[in-house]
Amino acid sequence: MNVVLNVAFPVFAIILAGFLSGKSKLLGAASSEALNKFVYWMALPPVLFLGTARRSIPEIFNGPFIGAFLGSMLLVYALGAVIGRLVYRERTQIQCMQGLNSAFSNTGYMGIPLFLAAFGPDRLAPTILATVIMSAIMVGIAVIWMEFANSQGSGLGKALRDVGRALAKNPLILSTAAGLAWSALLPGVAVPKPIATFCELMGSPAGPCALFAIGLFLASQRLTAGLAEAGWISALKLLVHPALAWVLTQTLFPMDPFWTGSAVILAALPTGALTFVVASQYQTYVERTSSAILVSTVLSVVTLSALLAVYAPAG
Repeated sequence: MNVVLNVAFPVFAIILAGFLSGKSKLLGAASSEALNKFVYWMALPPVLFLGTARRSIPEIFNGPFIGAFLGSMLLVYALGAVIGRLVYRERTQIQCMQGLNSAFSNTGYMGIPLFLAAFGPDRLAPTILATVIMSAIMVGIAVIWMEFANSQGSGLGKALRDVGRALAKNPLILSTAAGLAWSALLPGVAVPKPIATFCELMGSPAGPCALFAIGLFLASQRLTAGLAEAGWISALKLLVHPALAWVLTQTLFPMDPFWTGSAVILAALPTGALTFVVASQYQTYVERTSSAILVSTVLSVVTLSALLAVYAPAG
């Protein structure tokens, strides 16, 4: 109960504050857009850079964690797409989005703030690694799938170029790459104090601002489409995904308690907002993606609180 009160309550209270600010029109769409850009381009990158630069390469690239987290994600992605095909008889583009919404965790905007609150800034390696997997692998799979499915696509080459260009412009990927380069090329060398202080000051609002931005985003959404779909997608995301991650950690990919708990918690995060970006880019499954993000985020109050009570340190 102490963990729920000390970690989960403040996290979801900040989301609620953002939601109420949006609903009351205290902050509107322009504020939401500005805050999202600040978090995405300015606040999160310094957190990711320091989080990787201060860790050794073997510590960051935890093979069993990658196996459990990515493996469970791919299984849920496939399961979501299969349900869309067999139950709803949807076209392949929508199957892609159903699978993506079922498997894509909100590691950037929710995972990083949650780990900062629960474990502290020195234990961000799992969520940084998960963010890289989400941004590089999962978005890449979705983009390639959509490119092949759309008649105007130009084949694998164009799809891969599109993914490469997107990753080359992604500040979360670039900042992580810079931190990894520091760790690899200058092992044991501390980040200079002025740079470290700048990153700490710039990154300090990342957690609350990201959570507040989620609330603002949710305030602008309406449950206008696909509530039934949002329900089973949320069940896959919040229940099946972490359950599969736990099974993999107990069988094929055993780890220490911290990394095991991290894999399960990160798998249990609600659907990430990047799925909405993909849906909007291809004008496919946009409203139902919005509903899935909203429903899974609201329901995650219960599921994440329960998992934090199990895996987060009391205090």
